[in-house]
Amino acid sequence: MTSGNSGASSLGDMDELYEAIILDHYRSPRNTATVEDPDIDLEVNNPFCGDEFHIQLKVENDAVSQVGITGRGCAISQASASLLAELVEGKSAADVHAAVAAVRRLLKGEEITDEESEILGDLEALGGVRKFPVRIKCALLSWIGLDDALKDHLKK
Repeated sequence: MTSGNSGASSLGDMDELYEAIILDHYRSPRNTATVEDPDIDLEVNNPFCGDEFHIQLKVENDAVSQVGITGRGCAISQASASLLAELVEGKSAADVHAAVAAVRRLLKGEEITDEESEILGDLEALGGVRKFPVRIKCALLSWIGLDDALKDHLKK
């Protein structure tokens, strides 16, 4: 009987940790400085909810060497973009694409592999968003925009 309570407590503790991560990234977004002479400079928005981002990247040797993301919108979209900015800097394009795929799988509620879990790190905090399907687009907006822009840039 005690194990049931500790299990519920553990789940509550994880929810609190994930909520704290999201709130921290919302209140103190990472990598918001303007990137000088960016290789990628894009605006993404969701006209239905008003979330919008300005994403800038420097790409060297098929890797993100610098990222700057600013925007406005709901806490989930802003925290997700901040988590993205923190994750992608210094990563290869292949690693960025793998992270985007893992985030999509996480938000769809699909099973995440150990490797994907390692890639995601604090991003697993976004997993709770899947309970609110209308918010999944908020969490994915910056990820999809960056992924598409990086793919287009590397084709050049």
